[in-house]
Amino acid sequence: MSKSAGKSSGEAAISAKDAWYPPRKRDRFIIQQLVSKDFKLRYRRSVLGVAWSVLNPLLMMIVMSAVFSTFMRYADDSISCYPLYLIIGNTAFQLMSDATSTGLRSIIDAAGLLKKVKINRYIFPIQKVLSATVNYLFSLIAVFCVMLWFHIPFTPLLLLMPVGVAFLVVFCIGMSLLLCTLATFFRDVIHLWGVVLTAWTYATPLFYPESILPPGMKIFEAANPMYCYVEWLRDTMLWARMPTLSLFLRCLIFAVLACVIGYAAFHKHEHNFILYI
Repeated sequence: MSKSAGKSSGEAAISAKDAWYPPRKRDRFIIQQLVSKDFKLRYRRSVLGVAWSVLNPLLMMIVMSAVFSTFMRYADDSISCYPLYLIIGNTAFQLMSDATSTGLRSIIDAAGLLKKVKINRYIFPIQKVLSATVNYLFSLIAVFCVMLWFHIPFTPLLLLMPVGVAFLVVFCIGMSLLLCTLATFFRDVIHLWGVVLTAWTYATPLFYPESILPPGMKIFEAANPMYCYVEWLRDTMLWARMPTLSLFLRCLIFAVLACVIGYAAFHKHEHNFILYI
């Protein structure tokens, strides 16, 4: 009896169908299955399930709003709605943090599969970014709830919000490709990246107003990718103003640059991954 005969009819059907997919369609199919698996595993055995994607940013916003606006007086008159200012920045940064933190381990965690099946390796870091994006999309429900609660108008500029999210996702894909390449050869990167994320959090105006920054730091923020993406989202959701051409170009350049560098590093070294996993 052949090995395929030992499989269930459902598994055999999927395998046969997948085997005849064109390469691009097959990759999309695998990514969809992996994203779906990650989503189900994230909320498995959880009573509230996907509701945590909405509740978690709301609860964090309440706690941080109380701490920073009441006790530390970080909120100022230039911020019309501090809770919304806070939750927009936190959820966007959390998307990048989740995407890159899981993306950098994607090749290592897929070692068992990569040793048995011939599959395009770039699927795994991209899949991790898309999984983090799905979680972020649910967290946007919390953002919209805050907008409703504080009577922040839903203007036509909200239609530009997905553009900023798309730039951020492309940036995360590039970063994940680069980081998973480095982490495969140098495991220290896994531990070091947590430190980098912590420093990046405090270097980005997520919970404090930009006005408190010294002139030197304001110049630095212009070269901070996460500041640019957060600013785009705040422009379209909080300030109800058109993102500037300068902001658009910076968001685009950071996304393209990250993708080019990440893909170049990944493509150059991916054939040696099997020796290090």
